[in-house]
Amino acid sequence: MKLPADSTIAPDKITAYLLVPKARGDKSGFLAQAGYALDHSDQLIMDLQRQILPLDASLTQSNKFGQYYEIRGTLTGPNGMVLAVRTVWMTERLSGVTKFITLIPDKRRT
Repeated sequence: MKLPADSTIAPDKITAYLLVPKARGDKSGFLAQAGYALDHSDQLIMDLQRQILPLDASLTQSNKFGQYYEIRGTLTGPNGMVLAVRTVWMTERLSGVTKFITLIPDKRRT
């Protein structure tokens, strides 16, 4: 199934989480390999919308908050490097809005 084209990606998920080095669960180093950086965070948002969101999504779980989906694919960064990624999205039960939750390196594809 495809998720809605108007699914949202909160900028702070990118600027305060994915592209910021963390002591635990750091994803910024992984994304930096493909040229993603905090000072150009809009590039990652745009690439997720154009390269990942149009791919097929699989329902992974459902709870009182909504339905969770996973999209696996490849993300070609600004420097041309290709990253295998898993992304998690949620369609909120109350609002019906589908939003980006996180990105994880896809170890099954590497």
